[in-house]
Amino acid sequence: MEEYPSMSTFRRISDVSCQWPSRPIGLIELIGGSYISIKPEVTYKRLINGLLQRNFAVHSWGYIPNFDHQLQANLAWKQFRQSRKILEKRVGFTSKSIRLGHSLGCKLHLLAPDGGRNSNGLVAISFNNFNADKSIPLLKKMSQKLNLQTEFSPGPDETLNLVREHYEQINNLLIKFKKDNLDQNDLLLKSLNTRSSDRSKIIQLDGNHLTPVSVGLRERLLKSNFKSSLKYAKIDLIVDHITKWKI
Repeated sequence: MEEYPSMSTFRRISDVSCQWPSRPIGLIELIGGSYISIKPEVTYKRLINGLLQRNFAVHSWGYIPNFDHQLQANLAWKQFRQSRKILEKRVGFTSKSIRLGHSLGCKLHLLAPDGGRNSNGLVAISFNNFNADKSIPLLKKMSQKLNLQTEFSPGPDETLNLVREHYEQINNLLIKFKKDNLDQNDLLLKSLNTRSSDRSKIIQLDGNHLTPVSVGLRERLLKSNFKSSLKYAKIDLIVDHITKWKI
């Protein structure tokens, strides 16, 4: 696989990095994990390039996480919709998107105000729904010292309740990794399965929580590095599962 796909267009629309092949066969809307998605076109470069090679347009939302996850989910959904309309005018693309989330990005997609209706499905990689104390180091000590109440909105229990009661998309592919202690896709699957007509399924791959993220500078410089080759192969396998998913 080439590192840089040819004949693709890059455009930034609000906080969305849009990368378009000349004739896309589908659209992927990506929200990455916490603190690694300020520039997702960089941190998920290998994953995005793999999708571009398969002629999928990729819209990736850049953000800095805060405590109000619902507000950020609404903003991402709004900006994705704006970007999709521009893509439709640009290349005549009219198909619904596949939403792709990694870690916190899964939660933000699940909280989209349309309940997933305006998509073909969601691929949730390493879903993470911990409370703020566990997600942010030293937060508990700081909040106690300053007498502050700090928690994500919605919190973990409320998020899963919203999935059961308001999330309408029945096509969900959950991807977990064998060495990922942060993954909570099993809990998510239980919540999804409580809904009628649900078609969600889960698969397990080799890797850890950061497997979808592009390799660091040191490994990029050492192109023959064996670990880099294994990392690339794992990312390419993720791409295969996304693009060959039978919805």
